[in-house]
Amino acid sequence: MSMQFDTRPAAYGVVIRDGAILLAYWKQDGKEGWTLPGGGLDLGEHPVDGCRREIQEETGYDADIGAMLGIDVGHWPGEERLDGSERDFQAIRLVYEASITGGELTHEIDGSTTHAAWVPLGKVPGLNRVSLVDIGLRLHSERPLNGKLQTP
Repeated sequence: MSMQFDTRPAAYGVVIRDGAILLAYWKQDGKEGWTLPGGGLDLGEHPVDGCRREIQEETGYDADIGAMLGIDVGHWPGEERLDGSERDFQAIRLVYEASITGGELTHEIDGSTTHAAWVPLGKVPGLNRVSLVDIGLRLHSERPLNGKLQTP
């Protein structure tokens, strides 16, 4: 018998320009930190379209979604879930390279992020950030052919 769990597919963009990365500040259920712009896919939504939509919602920018950099899988046991559910949770996070094509930096209203900013790459290690930021930067740097980062 297989274990029952919830799965959430999501798409995120790594947007780097002039030595800075575009990040969104996530704040939800008492947890917070900088993250890549992106998020959960709507039912039937293609990940490229979802990534573009999420970047626009969280940052105000229009984006061109480029190469898929890789896929990250996150697992949270039921007792660690923020929404009170008891089932284990698995996140399938598709990470793309993206570039800005228009729009202007704005803050999301009534979402899980409070604001977005261009952060110099050298300042990222000192930020309060979720692990996805480091994963996205590694994928961008290493570009594994199969999309999976090797564990150190």
